[in-house]
Amino acid sequence: MTTPAITASGLRKAYQDKTVLAGIDLHVEAGTVFSLLGPNGAGKTTAVNVLTTLTKADGGTVRVAGHDVATEAKAVRSAIGVTGQFAAVDELLTGEENLRLMVDLSPRAEAGVVGRLLDRFELGEAARKPASTYSGGMRRKLDLAMTLVGDPRIIFLDEPTTGLDPRSRRTMWEIIRELVADGVTVFLTTQYLEEADQLADRIAVLDHGRLVAEGTPAELKRRIPGTHVRLRFATAAELDAAARILTDATREDEALALKVPGDGGTRSLRTLLDRLDEYAISAEELSVHTPDLDDVFLALTGHATEVSAK
Repeated sequence: MTTPAITASGLRKAYQDKTVLAGIDLHVEAGTVFSLLGPNGAGKTTAVNVLTTLTKADGGTVRVAGHDVATEAKAVRSAIGVTGQFAAVDELLTGEENLRLMVDLSPRAEAGVVGRLLDRFELGEAARKPASTYSGGMRRKLDLAMTLVGDPRIIFLDEPTTGLDPRSRRTMWEIIRELVADGVTVFLTTQYLEEADQLADRIAVLDHGRLVAEGTPAELKRRIPGTHVRLRFATAAELDAAARILTDATREDEALALKVPGDGGTRSLRTLLDRLDEYAISAEELSVHTPDLDDVFLALTGHATEVSAK
């Protein structure tokens, strides 16, 4: 049985009289992307700091890479990589020099790792240029490359694409997917809900120090009202006939369509189609519409996504 990459049970942390983490449980399988979302002050940063040994918990147990963060902090640190919200590169050094500095600091770095990382992150042409001349996307790539010098199997990414243009953001997504394909575990915090939707195998939503929901992106979307099946018909007569039997549906007369509420699952979809067949009604087009993660976030936390950064 594979050892989970990260587990936490009853994790608690308070600062004076303010409870930041109120006994949360986490379970992250190896080789997956786990995304922790939450509004300002939810406790995400504190949770990451505890998991990465930067902050001591007040209670509960945490194991990362099989090691207890309280009693085996050094072993935890040797197994993880951490990339913060802002690129931690030395702008006076070249990209190559930044990587070589990390090699000198990492006893686990392999020979030739600098060249391999420069190639992997497409930084070869800029390797001997000062990092101060790099674009935001290049700095983020260099920062992540520096994190990978010691070949960590678990990486904590704190808002890795903040401030990047759409093209650079998607490049980072591809790099993250490649890392996971190689067996790396990624613990991701992000202010972009689309990013969590695209990358995460599982998502946990933290609010006021408590986990209010956890599941795959699809599971979380199904929990929120608003899922419906949209049926489009070829003629107004077919639309009228379908509306007479699907009394809970909403009409879109101009589009010759009906919006039928449901959970989007195969069983309810089969029941809907069987009912249409029973009356010899055929839809020209069928599509299932579910709420997006913005809807989920708003419903669970009461906050819009523009304040969901930290």
